Amino acid sequence: MSLAGGIGAAALDAIRWNADGLVPVIAQESGSGEVLMFAWMNREALRLTVERGEAVYWSRSRGRLWHKGERSGHVQKVLDIRLDCDADVLLIEIEQIGGVACHTGRHRCFFNRLQDGGWAVVEPVLKDPDAIYGA
Repeated sequence: MSLAGGIGAAALDAIRWNADGLVPVIAQESGSGEVLMFAWMNREALRLTVERGEAVYWSRSRGRLWHKGERSGHVQKVLDIRLDCDADVLLIEIEQIGGVACHTGRHRCFFNRLQDGGWAVVEPVLKDPDAIYGA
């Protein structure tokens, strides 16, 4: 897929943005098909994602745009962007640079599994978050 040509106003208008002007985004790893993370985009984040070919999200906690990997170097190269049938969820197929998508140093954010009535951590830390972000 080529992101060349950007994204037009009609394509942006086709998305059913929530009351906060956001749309949920699922980041899926190319090849493995693993869901690595969930995040949000606003119109500007999606426009920048298409323009750069790398994932840019809207960070609700920071209240600003967040270029994935801006501090860690673990950027997400965007290979494909899909809009679901209700036009209210985006799926982006990505190549995860550096193999770490989660700020905890794991490959993906979904590392807790419901087991025996509680949450169990079932995936290892690949890189110490202090080594990624500094103490």
